[in-house]
Formats: sequence, structure tokens, C-alpha cells
Amino acid sequence: MPRAKRGFKRRRRHNKVLELAKGYRFGLKNKIRRAAEAVDRAHVYSYVHRRAKKGDFRQLWIARMAAACQANNISYSRFISAMTKAKIGLNRKMLAEIALVDANAFTQIVDKVRNLAPAN
Repeated sequence: MPRAKRGFKRRRRHNKVLELAKGYRFGLKNKIRRAAEAVDRAHVYSYVHRRAKKGDFRQLWIARMAAACQANNISYSRFISAMTKAKIGLNRKMLAEIALVDANAFTQIVDKVRNLAPAN
């Protein structure tokens, strides 16, 4: 039986991996086995971090709203509770954007829901 060395198909597969490993350091960019391992690991991290990014942005929005709420003398948790009771359907992303761009509009929203906030 003749020996099959795969020829150009192997080179194509290797070149795909090496293209993805471009910019890596040391042997990770030009040694095919190490490059393949590094690319596989990078794909796993990118998958995980695409999901983690959503939580990171939510954390940022909450921090921005908490600061804006503090400037309006109401706690973040009481503000969110009052928003729910008032059935105002703005999400945290939009509320944080309003707080960042237009402080007066955020103050008006806070004033509208302030009487619905739980007292403590």
C-alpha cells in the first residue's frame, strides 16, 4: 500500500491554524502543535468571555445608576423597586444612558417614582 503524506491538504489545515495564531508569542505562532493548542484555548476563552461581558456591562450600568441615584438622595434598590411599582419599563441600560447623558431627565424620572419608593 502506498504511503499517504496528505500533501497540500495538511498544509492548508496548518496554514488555517497558523493564521489564527498570528500575533502570538514565542513558539505559539509558528509551531503547529503548540499553535493549535493555543488557538483552541483562545476559542474557549472567547466563548466564555462573550458571556461574561454581558454581566460586566450590567455591573457598569448599575454603578452609573447608583451614583445618579445617590446624587438624587435615593438608594439604587429603592429606585428600582419604585420603578417596578410604577410600571415604568425602562431597562438598566437605558436608565444608565439617561443618567450619564441627561441628568435632568434622570432627576425627573426619580421625582416621578420617589413617592412609590419603600420608606426605611
